[in-house]
Amino acid sequence: MDEGPRLTTAEVLLQYADPGQDGVFTDGSCTPNPGPGGWGVVWVEGGQVVGELNGHEPDTTNNRMELKALVEAFRMLPDDRPVNVFSDSNLCVQTVNQWAPGWAARGWKRKGGPIANLDLVQELWALVQERPKVKLQWIEAHTGHRWNEYADALAAAWMRG
Repeated sequence: MDEGPRLTTAEVLLQYADPGQDGVFTDGSCTPNPGPGGWGVVWVEGGQVVGELNGHEPDTTNNRMELKALVEAFRMLPDDRPVNVFSDSNLCVQTVNQWAPGWAARGWKRKGGPIANLDLVQELWALVQERPKVKLQWIEAHTGHRWNEYADALAAAWMRG
């Protein structure tokens, strides 16, 4: 996550237009990396927030917070509901959409050595399997997309106290 100004969720709503895109938007942050960090999740339907969550850990990494946000996003969704989940971490999206199926089939092994953050990857993969109608997609970070910026604000809330 960049070191730019940290907006509150209320400031995000005032500053950024609604793109008219429904889904669940996630973000994780860590400042410095590693160090204290946070995660945020916002579920939007018809331009309205229908759910949001966020949390903080005192000693973590950016990738762990991105994965934690995805875990919490998938936990909040019903098993049978088609929903798009968006993450601005291409690493996390690729982990779920490309690499985890093979790792799981090989007993959570990868050719290049240990899988980083295996505990969260396995938890997320199990949730993904329980929700086959949910589609995980990458969204570019810090481009002014209202709901991605909102998730960023939730992830950084711990920094504002």
